[in-house]
Amino acid sequence: MEQRIGSSSQPLEGAGFDPAFIPGLTSPASGRTKDEEPEKEPEVAEAEDAEESEESEPSEGAEEAAPEPEEDAAEEDAAPEGGPVFEASDRRAKLVADHRGVRLFLDDQECEFRWDEIGAVETETARFGKRYTVTVHTPDRRWYPIEIEAPARSRFTEWDSQLDAVLDAYFDDNAE
Repeated sequence: MEQRIGSSSQPLEGAGFDPAFIPGLTSPASGRTKDEEPEKEPEVAEAEDAEESEESEPSEGAEEAAPEPEEDAAEEDAAPEGGPVFEASDRRAKLVADHRGVRLFLDDQECEFRWDEIGAVETETARFGKRYTVTVHTPDRRWYPIEIEAPARSRFTEWDSQLDAVLDAYFDDNAE
């Protein structure tokens, strides 16, 4: 007869113990300023300062050839003409679905899914109360629910129709 000392259960892994376990989940932005950064080794600091000074003095030809990155970001964020957008939010949670994909926000956390990363989008309403739940399913059998408190139960049908319009416009196009 064999006796063991200690627990025979394996340690748990997953999002409940490690938030970095969830792909697409980003950490909150650091509130540090450049002055509060930890000190670097002198060689590294000098090399970075040299790179920054080179970047701040581009040649005249480079300015004309390179487009401004801010303009590119604005073009990427701009929805196609007349493209449907769904947005629902309450005091803590927010859901945005548009041409870029589906973005979920809860407090200071954010999760973004492109249309090619989404396997299905499911909606559910509470039998009692005003909670509207949207669950994003990924092809690797993970799901990400978010609950939004509606101002009134009558908003559920409006939100369903708006979300269906976005899914019809963008989700089905990527499946082809």
